[in-house]
Amino acid sequence: MSVSKSLIGASALLAVGSAAMAETPVPMRPVNTYSIVARDAETGQMGAAVQSHWFSVGSIVVWAEPGVGAVATQSFVLPDYGPNGLASMRAGMSAREALDAALATDDATAVRQVGMVDAQGNVAAHTGENAIAAACHIEGDGFSVQANMMLNDTVCQVMHDAYLGAEGDLAERLMVALEAAEAEGGDIRGKQSAAMLVVSGDASQPAWGGRVVDLRLEDAPDPLAEMRRLLTISRVYALMTEGDDAMAEGDMEHAGRAYAQAGELAPDNHEVTFWHAFGLATAGDMDGARPLFSRAFAAWPQWRDIIPRLVDSELLSAELGEEIAAIE
Repeated sequence: MSVSKSLIGASALLAVGSAAMAETPVPMRPVNTYSIVARDAETGQMGAAVQSHWFSVGSIVVWAEPGVGAVATQSFVLPDYGPNGLASMRAGMSAREALDAALATDDATAVRQVGMVDAQGNVAAHTGENAIAAACHIEGDGFSVQANMMLNDTVCQVMHDAYLGAEGDLAERLMVALEAAEAEGGDIRGKQSAAMLVVSGDASQPAWGGRVVDLRLEDAPDPLAEMRRLLTISRVYALMTEGDDAMAEGDMEHAGRAYAQAGELAPDNHEVTFWHAFGLATAGDMDGARPLFSRAFAAWPQWRDIIPRLVDSELLSAELGEEIAAIE
């Protein structure tokens, strides 16, 4: 485990930034924030998560690619560390090698902060000596936390401990780490946006197909609370997809479990209720489907109008469509 901290005045930061800019034009966007990158040793999933008092922080801070790695680039952020770091890891470099290669081409490393993790769980982090206090990073086993412009200098340790103590899948543990950082004081400026990106450990997956969780809150009064809500919803729809896939393979037991779990997580989501009922009906379980259809129709009457459209699209037989439409 390594820890890096820096405490400097605003005048010194501006002096360093100006000197760097005089030599080479460098984007100087002060996306000061806290983040985590991590790999789940059991599933191989990798991800990055962040919160900041900066609009649309996820668009430039978090990067990840299935089977390759994850990157968080922040402080006076240079987004290039994201795609370039992933390209280096895709070419076979470790996280440390990829980060060192990127730092070697940057004339403003003193104000950068970056965390990387690769598909083998190797991690690397950098906190420039002129990152705004309180600034820190801690490299753990398969993960790294990093922060700057924090209200308190204990944020990194709290994130580190929270991640290690959290249970559940990778997305849940990333979420817990962010929530712990915010509870410790978080960004001295407050909160505005957040993001989480988790990808599969399978390198054969395309970048657009291997995304397990992809959430972004561009501007919100309480971005972590909203991201927590969206994470639950993303689980609901992942379970619905799992149920649909099991149904297509004829595994009704598996499908039923997935649909039931989705319904437990989102009991008031009438679309989840409807498609659960639809899956049961098309599999021949009308006894199980009827009460669900009834509940969906009561919550959103327009679902009844969709039945003939499903018949027209040959997703339901005319006979089954009539039986469903007659449900009160």
